[in-house]
Amino acid sequence: MQIEMVFLLYVLVGFVAQMIDGALGMAYGVSSNTFLLGMGIPPAAASASVHMAEVVTTGISGFSHWKLGNVDWKLVRRLLIPGVIGGVVGAYILTALDGDVIKPYIAAYLLVMGIIIIYKAFTMTPKKKMDEYHGPRVSWLGLVGGFCDAIGGGGWGPVVTSTLVARGKHPRMTIGSVNFSEFFVTLAESITFVIALSFTQYWQVILGLLVGGAIAAPIAARLSQKLPVKTLMIFVGLLIIGLSIRTIVLAMQ
Repeated sequence: MQIEMVFLLYVLVGFVAQMIDGALGMAYGVSSNTFLLGMGIPPAAASASVHMAEVVTTGISGFSHWKLGNVDWKLVRRLLIPGVIGGVVGAYILTALDGDVIKPYIAAYLLVMGIIIIYKAFTMTPKKKMDEYHGPRVSWLGLVGGFCDAIGGGGWGPVVTSTLVARGKHPRMTIGSVNFSEFFVTLAESITFVIALSFTQYWQVILGLLVGGAIAAPIAARLSQKLPVKTLMIFVGLLIIGLSIRTIVLAMQ
């Protein structure tokens, strides 16, 4: 009975994390990885478990966003390959490095980005045209986002989505494009972890996160389409600020 309850807890974590990630374009890995680390699972194994579950959940989420017309293919082309490269490098390094070392620095950056997003939400006028240009800097952002995602057990969405939205990209299209690209980044990271690690004892964690995330993915994708742009930006900003402050506080203890 105890094993069943623990499994259902993993399912619940996966569901809530995917609802956040699919609707706001971020924080599946950050929220679920925080829980796993709190349970005493080693950082590399926790990140590997999250990303293996995400292979399915991000696939469903990306497909849902594509069907709903939330994908900007120009943005995807800029993000996908650099994101995969950064993810593979980060996953490989994490097998020999404690990812918690880099978390406070990422959190400080995200805290600033969260404040900028909320500021833009209140100052942006309906007549203001969204920035639809995706230059070389977006590719560098994808590289950094993929690296941070693997090292910290999550971070693709917070790093990439928050930065793009803060630059004036359309929140709904950004969320859909980042989610679609995330499937390929997560798949590459998972393959790297499988090659470098042995963590068959964590199958229950992986399956629980996978089931909960798979149920939530199509619901969250539709939710992102219905939310007003301003509301979505405020949610994104508050989420980033809250998670960043928590990470910084824990790092200082």
